[in-house]
Amino acid sequence: MPLPAPFDRLRLPVIGSPLFIISTPDLVIAQCKAGIIGSFPALNARPSGVLDEWLHRITEELAAHNRDNPDRPAAPFAVNQIVHKSNNRLEEDYEVCAKWQVPMIITSLGAREDLNQAVHKWGGIVMHDVINDRFARKAIEKGADGLIPVAAGAGGHAGVLSPFALMQEIRQWFSGLVALSGSIANGHAILAAQAMGADFAYIGSPWIATTEANAQEGYKQAIVDGRASDIVYSNLFTGVHGNYLRPSIVSAGLDPDNLPESDPSAMNFGSGGNTDAKAWKDIWGSGQGIGAVDAIDSVAERVDKLEAEYNTARAELAAKARMSVEA
Repeated sequence: MPLPAPFDRLRLPVIGSPLFIISTPDLVIAQCKAGIIGSFPALNARPSGVLDEWLHRITEELAAHNRDNPDRPAAPFAVNQIVHKSNNRLEEDYEVCAKWQVPMIITSLGAREDLNQAVHKWGGIVMHDVINDRFARKAIEKGADGLIPVAAGAGGHAGVLSPFALMQEIRQWFSGLVALSGSIANGHAILAAQAMGADFAYIGSPWIATTEANAQEGYKQAIVDGRASDIVYSNLFTGVHGNYLRPSIVSAGLDPDNLPESDPSAMNFGSGGNTDAKAWKDIWGSGQGIGAVDAIDSVAERVDKLEAEYNTARAELAAKARMSVEA
């Protein structure tokens, strides 16, 4: 579908997904200036009063960039809100987002009609994380504007369904905004997401291996060194199934091949996890697409590379289409 303003001025159809601990104003501002939507979890701003400071800085720096670069304005930004009952900051953080009129709110682990209406009052849009078609329908019924199907292989909290299955089912009934998540790490995959019917590619793990990311150097290097086979799917650390880097689990003294199951009723996000090894401080989240990441780059360098790959993919696909017609 045609993207609404201000989301129609993106350099690439990409949302940098909110990364717990990793995403701070440095990363978000760099992403937006490079022409993609940057985002961060509200809970990254600790204590709660820091959220106002972060939104002030992001808003002011992007406005200054736009004044200085009218021919290449920054992309808008987004804030992720955990709508689970364990988040005792939710209402307070929404008030701060309303103050700064955050363009996009990304909701996870619950959908509330009143909160969606609040975002609409200040002119923002709501994208909601889902792992299956049933949750997608519930989110739209409660007033979400768009969906983020989190497919198998996505970093952090992820589902188990194929992106093809999710997109096919959702597009049978929903024509609104969709951002597809799950192992998207190069320009060819961005184009593939669009070909499946998505408006945006929702990319997370590659941003960990950037100079602006708030991550330990060991974490960044593990993303560069890692492959899909290094990803472990477990619900031990937060009560919700997610994907994590095997080396970080081993370093925490745990056996990644024999992790116990957690009680889902013990979901815990405010403190970072349910175990002595905290997600994602000690246990590092990551998606299966990291095999495409071969260096620690700046955000600008990574976006340049994604754009070049994306344009190459489009040209290659157009050539293949011409060959098919001529044949």
